[in-house]
Amino acid sequence: MDTGTHIVMGAAICGLTLADPVVASDSATMTAVFIGVVSGSLIPDVDTVLKLRNNAVYIRNHRGITHSVPAVLLWPLIISVLLSFIFPEAAFFHLWAWTFLAVFLHVFVDIFNAYGTQALRPFSNQWVAIGVINTFDPIIFALHIIAIIAWMFGAEPVLTFSLMYIVVFFYYLLRFAVKAAVKQAVRNTIPDADDIFIAPTMHFFQWRVAASNKNCHYVGRAYGRSVNIYDRFEREPMPKTPYIDAAMEDKNIQAFVSFSPIYRWSVSHVGHLYEVRLIDLRYRSKSYYPFVAVAHINEDMEVINSYTGWIFSEDKLRKKLNFIPNS
Repeated sequence: MDTGTHIVMGAAICGLTLADPVVASDSATMTAVFIGVVSGSLIPDVDTVLKLRNNAVYIRNHRGITHSVPAVLLWPLIISVLLSFIFPEAAFFHLWAWTFLAVFLHVFVDIFNAYGTQALRPFSNQWVAIGVINTFDPIIFALHIIAIIAWMFGAEPVLTFSLMYIVVFFYYLLRFAVKAAVKQAVRNTIPDADDIFIAPTMHFFQWRVAASNKNCHYVGRAYGRSVNIYDRFEREPMPKTPYIDAAMEDKNIQAFVSFSPIYRWSVSHVGHLYEVRLIDLRYRSKSYYPFVAVAHINEDMEVINSYTGWIFSEDKLRKKLNFIPNS
């Protein structure tokens, strides 16, 4: 989920901690637990700082080790130990338990996005991405805001947030049902599809669709049970050539391939260079495919420059590559 949703989820868990009589009756424990819960709701996304290095490192590692089984166990312990120095009189076990719940829920809700997490590491490096909830879901966010405001105006927090999470639980079930209906609609539209990707959007009834059969890739949108296919691309195996082999060894290309399950490729000449481009088909936006990986290879089969990430115009892509055509 997005940072804003994780923050309001942390606030909601703070309200639920008041069901614990030790937290509710001791101000030091309450303060430490509130800080621990909010910190725990955010700490798994500390890997966002990897963007400062480069997109390749960020794409390969975001929601990776920081969302793994060891991390879920270590984050609460680290936070609780640090807070115990500031609040030595706080009940350590209660501080750890509620912080653990906050960290666990952060990682748990992230697996329902299309991006997913490597929550099963170290047992498996597979990305777990159920894809029923958008990274920012306005309904879930609004439910949290309403409950928090109600708490601020005097509503009993445990009851308020308990009722809210019951509503959220049934909302998740509804999203699963809608996705299943959309997937069946895609199968009806492309009966021989052997790979179907369905991702939510901020709009309840709209879903992004990418599917493949033996011959083609299809990209479209689902509106309820109606599926509109916007683009179709011939599915061709990537040729084995020296310049493509060189491109596939590049860190940006490798990061893209590790993350994208469905993409197409293209090769072109840009000046005296080969340009190898991989285009993720999951994120079509206004006839444009913004998530790409590009590598420029010279005649000596060396990668001159490369980039992976979100780009919404060719001019910006050239700037990211530090490349001026015909220069």
